[in-house]
Amino acid sequence: MGYPRKLTRRFQAFDNFAISFTIINILSGIFSSFGFGMGAGGPRILVFGWIGVSIMVLLIGAAMAEVASAYPTSGALYFSAGKLAKRHKGAWSWFTGWLNFVGQIGGTAATGYAAATFIQAFVRLQWPSYQPTTHQTVLITALIIVVQGLANTYTVQLVAVLNRISVWWLLVGLVVIVGALIVMPDHHQSASFVTHFENNTGFTSGLYGGMLGLLVTSWTFTGFDGSFHMSEETVHATVNAPKGITRSIGYSAITGLILMLALVYSIGDYAKVASSDAPPVEILIDGLGLGTAKVMLLIVIGAMLFCGLANLTSNTRQIFAFSRDGAMPGSRWWHSVSTRTRTPVKAVWLAVVCSLALVLPGWWSHTAFTAIVSVNVVGLFLAYAVPIFLRLRLGDAFEPGPWHLGRWGRPVGWLAVIWILLSSVLFMLPQASPITVDSFNYAPIALAVVLLVATVWWFATARRRFQGPVSYGRPDEVAAMDLV
Repeated sequence: MGYPRKLTRRFQAFDNFAISFTIINILSGIFSSFGFGMGAGGPRILVFGWIGVSIMVLLIGAAMAEVASAYPTSGALYFSAGKLAKRHKGAWSWFTGWLNFVGQIGGTAATGYAAATFIQAFVRLQWPSYQPTTHQTVLITALIIVVQGLANTYTVQLVAVLNRISVWWLLVGLVVIVGALIVMPDHHQSASFVTHFENNTGFTSGLYGGMLGLLVTSWTFTGFDGSFHMSEETVHATVNAPKGITRSIGYSAITGLILMLALVYSIGDYAKVASSDAPPVEILIDGLGLGTAKVMLLIVIGAMLFCGLANLTSNTRQIFAFSRDGAMPGSRWWHSVSTRTRTPVKAVWLAVVCSLALVLPGWWSHTAFTAIVSVNVVGLFLAYAVPIFLRLRLGDAFEPGPWHLGRWGRPVGWLAVIWILLSSVLFMLPQASPITVDSFNYAPIALAVVLLVATVWWFATARRRFQGPVSYGRPDEVAAMDLV
């Protein structure tokens, strides 16, 4: 790919799969967004929406995997965008990189905030006198992100081991939670309950409410570009990185559907559960009892912490690669690699600081925090769409890697791009009525600010110094520069 090798290849195929599977993290995603889905479509959208959206996300992953096989670098999306563009390579690469960067930073901040929220829910169950505040949530979130930064500071091997543990934590945790929800509750809903529809969004249109419910699955399925970003640290990356992307989505789709069905059929009093602060936790308490529910909640919290760790790892590699090409302020700092740990330590702490900066507005307003991190999903999926679109526009001139879709590449790619555009519109529409300062969806504003800053910066200075991914020389010259 034109770069000297600075990062060590210690990720096996399973490790590469593990990072995306952990970032998708069905326990974290479903438990965080289940309550929204109960009011936006109910069981019908939670279950059938999960199936439909999972299929569409798998198409996105397959299209991305084809690109990953051709361009297996830490730069991933922005690098491939720069290589696939026919003209204006620097601009395509620049905007893709910044959308990816902001999306990943938002993901790290949002995951840490969700973990802090569930930690306080557990503490409140344990000690009912405890009253969570926004200040406490922000402080706990900051502590979580700093600890995850420390874990990423030390060897790639440690991160790989933690990601392996996270996969088994997720799978065993899923079996335990689902098994308990099948066996322990005194009552389950009838089979037909899966078709039950609810629209408590405040909008009169059931169709609109149901479409909003599709966001539950879309919120969960983010971050699978992690396998792409870890390419330079993965053995046989041209095959193992694309497999990591597609397998993480496929396995998450199946296991997530099982968990979704278990939660839906364990709902007792629908109105009571839907109106509670944390509907999935209420389902656990009602069906399993307080003591067992606490144990299950600890499993979910552990999954969220693993998710944040993997998210930060992926974020760090994108910063490392983006800086290597001179696209970030202080680039020479952020793409340096520790000679002792062989990890981009400075990039790790830049990711930590940026994530903390996004969390900070939550000190004054949860709405402000939501406005900032809401761009997480939109930014990521738009960044996914760019290289896929450019690959399609390139047509037969695209040179696939060892892992490719063959004649299915173009139809799969077009379906992926169309779905990304449709789902991005959904993410930016109002999600509750009446629309107030607190219920307003600030995602369009947050996205517009990001794009405005990136555009002004591009025309002011960046277009003269950033021409896209940098080549350090011929293959033999680059090989001579390798440090390991």
